[in-house]
Amino acid sequence: MARTMRERLSRRDFLGGLAAAAALSAMPLAPAAASPTLRAQRLAWAGVRLQLDTATLFLDPLLNPDVWGAALEDPLIPVSVDKGDRYVLATHRHPDHCDPVAIRQALGANGTLLMAASAGSPFGGDFRTRLAPLYEPQVLGDFTATAVPAADGYGDVQVSWIVSGGGRRIIHCGDTLWHGAWWQIGRQYGPFDAAFLPINGAKFAWRKPVSDIHAVLTPEEAVAAAVVMGARQIVPIHYGVDGAEGYQELPDVEASLTRIAAKRGVGVEIRRPGEWLEWTPNR
Repeated sequence: MARTMRERLSRRDFLGGLAAAAALSAMPLAPAAASPTLRAQRLAWAGVRLQLDTATLFLDPLLNPDVWGAALEDPLIPVSVDKGDRYVLATHRHPDHCDPVAIRQALGANGTLLMAASAGSPFGGDFRTRLAPLYEPQVLGDFTATAVPAADGYGDVQVSWIVSGGGRRIIHCGDTLWHGAWWQIGRQYGPFDAAFLPINGAKFAWRKPVSDIHAVLTPEEAVAAAVVMGARQIVPIHYGVDGAEGYQELPDVEASLTRIAAKRGVGVEIRRPGEWLEWTPNR
C-alpha cells in the first residue's frame, strides 16, 4: 500500500513537472538585450575614434599641424571628449602617430595611453600609461585591445591594435608594411568586421642610402592583408600627403584599392576625416 501511494505521488509530481515545463516553453521569450552600437570616426591621417556608448577609444590621433604642415590635405579633427571613459592606443612613437598634443586633449585628466611594451613610454610621467605585451588582451572598460605584430619602415618598434567592443572586432594597422604575421593574426583573431589599413605605399629618402622600396602597404598589399586576415572590409587610412620633402606616395590610391579589392571580394568603405562608420548592433 505504501509503495503504491509513493508511486502515485511520484507520477503526480512527474506529470506536474511536465505541465510546468510545457507552460514555460509556451511563454514568449524576452528579447535579448542589444549590444551597444560600435561607431568609428575617421580622423586626420591614420587616426580613428571608436565610440561605444559613453566610452571613447582613439587610435593614432593627430592634431599637431607642424607634423606635416601644408603637405597634409586632411583637416585636423578635434578629439575632445565630454564624458565617459577614454583611452588612446598608439601604434608606434613617430610624431604622426603618437602626437602629445592630440593625446593630451583626448585623455583629459583621467584617461589612459596604451603603448607596446617593447616601445616603452614616450612621455615619461605626463600621461597615465599602460605598456602592453604582444598578444595579451587589455581590458579597457567595454573595449578589449590586443597588440599584435607590425613592421615599421624604419625598423622601429611598431604594433597593430585589435579592438573588440559591442560584439564587433576591428584591427588598426598604423603605417605598417607587408610582413609575415598576417596569417597568424588571421588564425588567432579573425575574422574582422573592418581593417583600418594604410594604403599610400610611401617611399622616403630620409634614410641613406635610399632603398627605393615601399615602406608602407600599397593598395595591393593592403587587400592581400585583408584577405589573409579575414577582414570583411577595408577602411583606408594613412594617405593624402603631397609635397613633403623626401616623401612620395603612390598616385590614385583610393581608385587602385577599390579596383583590386573588388577583384578579391573585399569590401571598401572610404571615409573622409570627420565621417563616421557604424555597425548594426549584434543581438
